[in-house]
Amino acid sequence: MTGISEPPGNTQDTTRAAARLDWRGLVRVGGPDAHDFLQNLLTCDLDKVDTVTGGYGALLTPQGKILFDFLILGHGDGYLIEANREQIAELVKRLGFYRLRAKVEIEDVSGERDVLAVWGGKPEAADTIVMADPRLAGFGWRAYAPATGQDGGFDGFSEVPASAYHARRVAFGLPEAPFDFPPGDSFPHDADMDDLNGVAFDKGCFVGQEVVSRMQHRGTARRRVIKASAEASMPRSGTEILADGKPAGTLGSVAGSEGLALVRLDRIAGALARGADVTADGVALTFTLPEFASFVWPQTGSGEGDA
Repeated sequence: MTGISEPPGNTQDTTRAAARLDWRGLVRVGGPDAHDFLQNLLTCDLDKVDTVTGGYGALLTPQGKILFDFLILGHGDGYLIEANREQIAELVKRLGFYRLRAKVEIEDVSGERDVLAVWGGKPEAADTIVMADPRLAGFGWRAYAPATGQDGGFDGFSEVPASAYHARRVAFGLPEAPFDFPPGDSFPHDADMDDLNGVAFDKGCFVGQEVVSRMQHRGTARRRVIKASAEASMPRSGTEILADGKPAGTLGSVAGSEGLALVRLDRIAGALARGADVTADGVALTFTLPEFASFVWPQTGSGEGDA
């Protein structure tokens, strides 16, 4: 199908690099009821998360849409939750709303540690909390280092700008809010969380579980974040994607001629099957499913249907 390319080969590399993610913050949830409290709320399975093995998950609305997506790791008598710093205050407030009589403490600890993404090897440093990124094997590590207010990376690692981290995400096809899908208006399947270890369909109830499980078992997800490329530089993030002149999605993170896009798969496939153009700001786009994807292109696509 014209406009759809084959996925690339190995996207891993051996560059030893660390990037500070200043837009990420940390929430600590501790206390004797921390595990059960979070297990009944979040999409991930806390039974598989400890002080070494992290998890990826979300807190959803009762209607199954993502309010907050995050990484989570066991720490002390509870957990550290890494989320978008701009949402930290609201996340603390929302968790407090669900607390009721649970014996838990919830606090913003973003000022205590810096969040870094590291790849090319496991970082080692005193008083630094490290876990393998739970979303994709080979993507790298997360490090929560004491906030010293000073620059400098780990021994043997080069500190690189955040743009290098975003370019790496694009190469792996790894979406992240708010850059690639809007919180409050996206289902976990829209953000590929079902393929990124972000939803435990077999653990039992969590907020929004009924809607998300129904989408999983009926295969009704039509919006997905996939990879996009162009022969020239990609248009800016947020640019509308048109399939045969009709809205079909939005560009997310971009890096040079590559990017991520939240699209209606049926509309993209339908337009390309008819030989129609798929463009963003007049730039022709080619699409690739991420290597981790279990979903496939629709065999036919009319380009019709609800958004």
